[in-house]
Amino acid sequence: MASEPCAGDPPEVEVAAPAKPDSTRDKVRLTFRKADSLRWLSHHDLMRTFERMLHRAALPFRRSQGFHPHPRLVFALSLPLGVIGQAEIVELELDQCLELDEIRDRLTRQAPAGLEILDIKRIALNETAHVVGFCYGLTVPAGRISATRARLDANPLAAECWVERTRPSPRRLDIRPFVRRLHLDDDTGRLEMDLFLMPEGTARPEEVLSLVGLDGLIASGVPLERVGLELKLSVFSC
Repeated sequence: MASEPCAGDPPEVEVAAPAKPDSTRDKVRLTFRKADSLRWLSHHDLMRTFERMLHRAALPFRRSQGFHPHPRLVFALSLPLGVIGQAEIVELELDQCLELDEIRDRLTRQAPAGLEILDIKRIALNETAHVVGFCYGLTVPAGRISATRARLDANPLAAECWVERTRPSPRRLDIRPFVRRLHLDDDTGRLEMDLFLMPEGTARPEEVLSLVGLDGLIASGVPLERVGLELKLSVFSC
């Protein structure tokens, strides 16, 4: 029987178990498409969808620490609700090295309709991607192409472009530094907006559309796509 502690004995100190070495054996970067009805899936629900895919695919993913561990998934940038993602990026850490085709095939078999794994590549364990720019695209209705072309020819980016924002707090902002290029294909009506993502922020698609007279186009139901992400790769110390 264990003896009772005596008065004056030093208090017992719980010794923490030694930290386990980092078990990560592999890290991959996935490019995926999110479209159709899944464009109405929130970012939080998208994370849950990927977690279920990983479990059902029986992949040896690495888990986070804490009381409620989750797969070590890092999305390059959240996708606004209702926007189609043509080439989104997520990084995944694994406890074992598997063939890239096997990882892709397993996830593809578990992916819901509207989510497609486009590409997979192996990256260094200490590498991660930061988004520095992206491109949005949509189709301008045929009856508005001519007026949009006229606004673009007038070069709306030649001077400051001030907008009024109400969220997260009211302020006046010049979005010109965030807009790299606007391009309209007159034959197809396809308008693309290349934007910078800076520490100070970025321009919102609806703000850029207002520069060329297309206010309310997204609200009218025209689907908006995020065509691609421009990445800056960073290496951190392990």
